[in-house]
Amino acid sequence: MPADPSPRFAGEPPAYSAAGAPRTAPSPQDRGSGASAVEVRRSTRRRRTVSAYREGDRTVVLIPARMSEAEERRWVTVMLDKLAAQESKRMLGDAELAARAEWLSEQYLDGRARPATVRWVTNQNTRWGSCTPAEGSIRLSHRLQGMPEYVVDYVLLHELAHLLVPGHGPRFWRLLESYPRTERARGYLEGVVAAGRLPHLSGSGNERT
Repeated sequence: MPADPSPRFAGEPPAYSAAGAPRTAPSPQDRGSGASAVEVRRSTRRRRTVSAYREGDRTVVLIPARMSEAEERRWVTVMLDKLAAQESKRMLGDAELAARAEWLSEQYLDGRARPATVRWVTNQNTRWGSCTPAEGSIRLSHRLQGMPEYVVDYVLLHELAHLLVPGHGPRFWRLLESYPRTERARGYLEGVVAAGRLPHLSGSGNERT
C-alpha cells in the first residue's frame, strides 16, 4: 500500500513529563489476520496536537514529547480508529462488502456461511444489520459507513453467524469467539448508542443485531 500522508487529526492532550524515542509496536487494530505496525514519534516542537498517517505498511502517530505513556496509548487508539473510519468510507461498496463477507466466513466460520447477497441499505435506522436466512441475504445499515473497519467486520460477521444460527443463544455467541475484536466492537457500538447517534437497539432474533 503506498504511503498516504494526507489524513491529519488534531487533539488537545494535557502535557505530562515523559520522554522517549520513536517506537514501533503491534497495532491495536489487528483483526487476527496479521498485525500491522504503529510507530510513535515524539516531537519537542509539538505542544498540544496529535496527528497520524499511513506510511507503507505502518501507521505513524505524531505526539508531543512530554506526553505520558498512558496518554500515548490512549491517543494511538483514538488515531487508529479515526484513520480506519476515514478509510472505510472510501473502500467498501457492495461488491467489496460481499468479498469481505466471504473472507470473514472463511477466516472465522470455516467457510460455512455463504450469503447469496450482501449489501448496504439506507432504511435500517434502528438496526446495525439484518439477515434473512431463508433467502441468504445480509443487509448492513449505511450508518456503519465511516465507522472503523473492525466494527463493520464485527457486524458483518454477526449477520453471517445468523445464517448458521437464528437466535442469540450460547451456540450463536460461540461462533463469534474466534473474532478477536468482538468485545471492542460491541463497546464501540454501545458507545454510539449511548451518545444518542442511534436509537437503542433492544430487539432480538435473526432480523436484528
